[in-house]
Amino acid sequence: MSAATTEAPGAGQDARIIALIGTGHFLSHFYMLCLPPLFLVWREEFGVSYAELGLTVALMSGTTALLQTPVGFAVDRYGARPFLVGGTLIMALAISGMAFAPGVWALWLLAILSGVGNSVIHPADYAILAGSIRQERMGRAFAMHTFTGNLGFALAPPIIALLMTVMGWREALLLVGLLGVPVVGAILLQSRILKDQAKPKTADEAGPSGRELLLSRPMLLFFTFFLLSAAAGSGIQAFVITVLGKLWATPIATASMVLTGYMAGATGGTLIGGWFVDRAKGGGLMAFMTILTLFAMAMFLVLGLVALPEIALPGIGLLAGLAMGASRTPRDVMLKDACPPGQIGKVFGFVSSGLPLGGAITPVPLGFLIDMGYPILVLPVVAVLLGLSLLCAGGARASSKATKARAVAAE
Repeated sequence: MSAATTEAPGAGQDARIIALIGTGHFLSHFYMLCLPPLFLVWREEFGVSYAELGLTVALMSGTTALLQTPVGFAVDRYGARPFLVGGTLIMALAISGMAFAPGVWALWLLAILSGVGNSVIHPADYAILAGSIRQERMGRAFAMHTFTGNLGFALAPPIIALLMTVMGWREALLLVGLLGVPVVGAILLQSRILKDQAKPKTADEAGPSGRELLLSRPMLLFFTFFLLSAAAGSGIQAFVITVLGKLWATPIATASMVLTGYMAGATGGTLIGGWFVDRAKGGGLMAFMTILTLFAMAMFLVLGLVALPEIALPGIGLLAGLAMGASRTPRDVMLKDACPPGQIGKVFGFVSSGLPLGGAITPVPLGFLIDMGYPILVLPVVAVLLGLSLLCAGGARASSKATKARAVAAE
């Protein structure tokens, strides 16, 4: 039995834990997207190309994705709290350090350093949430975790743009970077309520070794599921405005509202998914996620294949986003349920690395489809990716259940 269950913390303590973890997650996503709005200023300041500037974001994201799995192993072995504190501090100070960058080479180095700190967030956060939050609130805790990350993505560009007009880009980066310091202080002050994940009581309960676990059929299917769903989402974000314009001559303002509606729905939908998971007490997760994914696929096909009145398009985008967002919490809870005791860090580190990888693989091939004169194929391809991700999710769920059943039978 975990420490969280033994102490039976109340809703107030759970709320404090979720707020602490969610604030760090907000910053990690905020820092990812606070750099692109600076590209125009940096290009003039340092006299470099946009490709060189884009490398800052690529280095940060790539470092995060590359290190998540090894950091997950360390989190499982040594505990999540010290890594969460150290990672958040490194990430924040690296962003602040960019305020003093003398050239683009310094931005690259600090982007890598920030990525090192950011790599800690997913494995440490999920390990702490699994060990600290009561099971009946786990869905809402996971939902708020995803919600705060999405909020960080949404708020970074406008906040940085506003700060630049008030104080200049160096001062803006120094300020937003230093915001991480009080977050670290709050985590340290409240560390007694941040429990680690439950550890296995016996060697049999520990299950397979880390390498065997990550290369098992369920985990590889979960990884592919995360990768394909992220690839679909990336395709929508990158090209829905372009596709609607080319297919139906949709004005940019209207098409932009479709994307805004989708992003707003995807952010708010996570809370709906969390509410359902807690109400359902873990049952029916796959059925719920299947219905939502099929609905999102239908909305994308309608956008890409049916000429609709312009006034209806933002609503379709919103509905598709709500379905996509609501499916994310059942996804995360299913993965947690498939983790053997004490191995949540490495599992979430490995599987969630499929998110940035999936986001990186679709824009180029979908862009080629548009360049070759086939924009009508883009949204159907997105729907197919979602369908394949759903098959992987079903296979992962069934395989993990079968693995647990064999383990119980062998005892």
